[in-house]
Amino acid sequence: MDEESGASNHRFSSQLSRRNLARNLILAYQSFGVVYGDLSTSPLYVYTSTFVGKLQHHKNEAAIFGAFSLIFWTLTLIPLVKYVFIILGADDNGEGGTFALYSLLCRHARFSLLPNQQAADEELSTFKYGLSGQAVSSSQFKRFLEKHKKLRTTLLVVVLFGASMVVGDGVFTPAISVLSSVSGLKEVEDKLAEGVLVLLACVILICLFALQHFGTHRLAFLFAPVVIIWLVSIFGIGLYNIIHWNPNIWRAISPYYIVNFFKETGKDGWISLGGVLLCITGTEAMFADLGHFTPLSIRLAFAFVVYPCLVVQYMGQAAFLSQNLTSIPTSFYDSIPDPLFWPVFVIATLAAIVGSQAVITGTFSIIKQCHALGCFPRIKIVHTSRQIYGQIYIPEINWILMIICLAITIGFRDTTLIGNAYGIACMTVMVITTCLMTLVIIFIWQRSIMLAMAFLIFFGIIESVYLSAAIMKVPQGGWAPLVLSCFFMGVMYVWHYGTRRKYNFDLHNKVPLKWILSLGPSLGVVRVPGIGLIYSELATGVPKIFTHFLTNLPAFHKVLVFVCVKSVPVPHVSPEERFLIGRVCPKSYQMYRCIVRYGYKDVQKDNGYFESQLIQSIAEFIQMEAEEPQFTSAESSSLDGRMAVISTRGSRSNSLIVSEQEDDSVINTIHSSKSPSLLSRHSETEDGAISSMTRRRVRFQLPSSPSMDASVREELMDLIQAQEAGVAYIMGHSYIKARRSSSFLKKLVIDIGYSFLRKNCRGPSVALNIPHISLIEVGMIYSV
Repeated sequence: MDEESGASNHRFSSQLSRRNLARNLILAYQSFGVVYGDLSTSPLYVYTSTFVGKLQHHKNEAAIFGAFSLIFWTLTLIPLVKYVFIILGADDNGEGGTFALYSLLCRHARFSLLPNQQAADEELSTFKYGLSGQAVSSSQFKRFLEKHKKLRTTLLVVVLFGASMVVGDGVFTPAISVLSSVSGLKEVEDKLAEGVLVLLACVILICLFALQHFGTHRLAFLFAPVVIIWLVSIFGIGLYNIIHWNPNIWRAISPYYIVNFFKETGKDGWISLGGVLLCITGTEAMFADLGHFTPLSIRLAFAFVVYPCLVVQYMGQAAFLSQNLTSIPTSFYDSIPDPLFWPVFVIATLAAIVGSQAVITGTFSIIKQCHALGCFPRIKIVHTSRQIYGQIYIPEINWILMIICLAITIGFRDTTLIGNAYGIACMTVMVITTCLMTLVIIFIWQRSIMLAMAFLIFFGIIESVYLSAAIMKVPQGGWAPLVLSCFFMGVMYVWHYGTRRKYNFDLHNKVPLKWILSLGPSLGVVRVPGIGLIYSELATGVPKIFTHFLTNLPAFHKVLVFVCVKSVPVPHVSPEERFLIGRVCPKSYQMYRCIVRYGYKDVQKDNGYFESQLIQSIAEFIQMEAEEPQFTSAESSSLDGRMAVISTRGSRSNSLIVSEQEDDSVINTIHSSKSPSLLSRHSETEDGAISSMTRRRVRFQLPSSPSMDASVREELMDLIQAQEAGVAYIMGHSYIKARRSSSFLKKLVIDIGYSFLRKNCRGPSVALNIPHISLIEVGMIYSV
């Protein structure tokens, strides 16, 4: 029996491993169209950007061999060794990118500047990394960084600068890729004017950005085949050029040729590194797009397909250029055999579009992450696919990117100048990733500081040399990413600073417990039937704006719920862990707190179930509170009792029976609460809203359970009656200004910068999908 059992287990594990391998192979195939479009089109412009300026005086076979050796070792050390073998292992529960590393550090080392984390957040299933928390907390280096706020602020600024550079990639990648691909037409028609090529590139770019709102999922099935055909094509062309022009090019793999290259070229060779680094543009996508795939699938695709194809192509171009030194300005298209020119030109253009499309989508994703973590103004996010996760479209960002991209294309007109700008953006992101990865090795992986410093020194020196060479080209186009990054980083930091100051104002001006208790259960006003959802950014305590509600509203709802929608430093929060419910004040006050938690990659959909899920969660909490002794202290003199994670799926106590039906009760409510003139105006402007509200009505009723406690039954009945009476959404309409004693810089940031962003971004009620007909707003001035 033991042998049969062992054989069965062996077969099961074999089947499981085969399924995993098949899944990773499918994901590896899909990754070609999403991850490698940008990286695979680099051969279009690398040699052209390398041999510019004074390096043109060193056009000889030794210089060509040295340039290829630099490209080979750059491709090997940074994409293959650093990213594929090391950084892909630092995922945040399957997510990658700059913000994934930052969120990983924030929750394990407390680097976040917004003090809204709670102990219950650490109980999330994705709030872990598979290591001991005590070992991390014992780190003196960690405590040193946590103690000094300026260091944490510096870390945030560095991360925002890196995110801004990624946004810059969404401008420079389409510009250089499309312009490089259409430049091949110059080889067919020598008299073709440069302006015509720029105009053609602009038309392609306009079409590319105009089609973004359809979503990449409609053409996604074409992406992977296009990139694969492109890789096979450049592999074949490279192999042909090696055999036909110079088979000895393989010797240039030796680092000896790098040393010889710098001996001969000196400072000119060092400056040319700004062109060599373009061979690794798009490498960051392997880590940033990790959430769509698996580390193994990306490793398989790069190590076995992308890396060999790129090496052979660069080697083939070098073999061709070693015998045709005058073809350096148009090296790629000159190296193509004449019968294959047009097919390769078409494939190159399609590959450039695919690579640009992927980078634009990645830009949308990084903006969404910044927004979720409170570092970007509220914007409209459109989800273009229900099947493919992560496919989003941001209209405002799309048109801003298009305008800047067209301006770069028309203004520079030269792939070399755009390449200078692109190189700075690419290498800056890599340096920032290296620095964040060093902290991850120390705090998350719990490796020695010496190992982390070895990683930092080795890759930091290599990338710093490349970055220094790219910075030398700031006057020749390199200023563009710096200006763009400073602009986007300024927007991000101003918004984060204003949000943090507003949160701290609420935190330090919370309503005292004695004042609320002195009002009694009626709160000093008439308590009318219904549920009032009071939205606040505070995760604990009652905000000062609550006093404005009490002084401005003559009546308040019988059931009050303080709702806080917050983002936690994890990529996803499961629906079972989304609601955190607690009680505010004694039971007779009928005041509760609900914290709705989302990860920085979660989709906040307006699915119409929020009210019912909230009421179910409160009912579940009421019964849990009565059954478990540790909750009895919640109704004592404490303002905030213990909070519990409540799952609305598979509720264990079945506190309420839920029934759904379609009726026109919502319209009847509107009829009974509006005058005929207002009703007719509302019907003209909000027909769509009413129709969506009348599709489903959720009703609750108590189960016939004799074992239910009488006080619990009474409280649940009050909750049901309040829900039947209606739900109102109550928000504060805040105006934020700096104090008179504030410095000029603070007044500039708050009164001009932050106020301008708040006025021109989406309102909080729209961002939270709050129905306008049920919204109540009360104004308040924040002096921060």
